[in-house]
Amino acid sequence: MTSASPAKSRLIATVDALRTALAESPDVLSFTLGGTIDEETAAAAEADGVPREFLDFCRVLDGASCGPSVQLFGLDEAEEHQFYCEPVVDSPLPLCPEKLYCVGMAQEAPVFLDRAGGGVLGAPEEGADWVDAERFEQLAPSVAAYFLERLATFDAYKRLASVDDELVEYDDWLKLLRRAGLAD
Repeated sequence: MTSASPAKSRLIATVDALRTALAESPDVLSFTLGGTIDEETAAAAEADGVPREFLDFCRVLDGASCGPSVQLFGLDEAEEHQFYCEPVVDSPLPLCPEKLYCVGMAQEAPVFLDRAGGGVLGAPEEGADWVDAERFEQLAPSVAAYFLERLATFDAYKRLASVDDELVEYDDWLKLLRRAGLAD
C-alpha cells in the first residue's frame, strides 16, 4: 500500500480547508475554487499533450480564481491560454509550446509550467511588459508548491496580488484564507 506524498497530503488538506471555508462563506464568490478532474478526463488530456504534473494538480483542484489579478487555471481554461507559449517577435524569452505550458496568470502576465523540470516559471516583469523580460524566474518547484507557497499563504498572496493594507478586508481570497485557518 502506498500513501500520498507529504506535499500531496498538504495540498489535499489545504484544498479541503478552503472548500470547507468556502461552503461556510456565502459572502465569498462561489466560483473561487474549481472542482476536480476524473481519471478519464486526465488520460485524454495527457494523450493530447497536457503535462502530467498539471493534471495531477487538477485531480485535487481544477483551478483557483484567487482574485482579479491572480488565477491558477483549471484544465479547460488552461487549454484556452496556450497561445502564451508561442514565440513573440522581439521577445528575448524562450517561448516554446514544446517546453512550456501556461497554467495561470499573475498581474496580467502568464505563469508557465516547465515541461522538462516541472517548475513553475514567470517573467520578472508584470503586465504587458512580461514579454520584454530577459529571462524567466522560477516561482516554485511545482504547481502544487506554487499554489501552497504563493496562493494559499496569506502574506505571499497579498504581495503577489498587490493588495494594499486598506483593501485586505475586502479581498475575497484573503477572507477565504483567513476562514480556512491559512492566515499567518
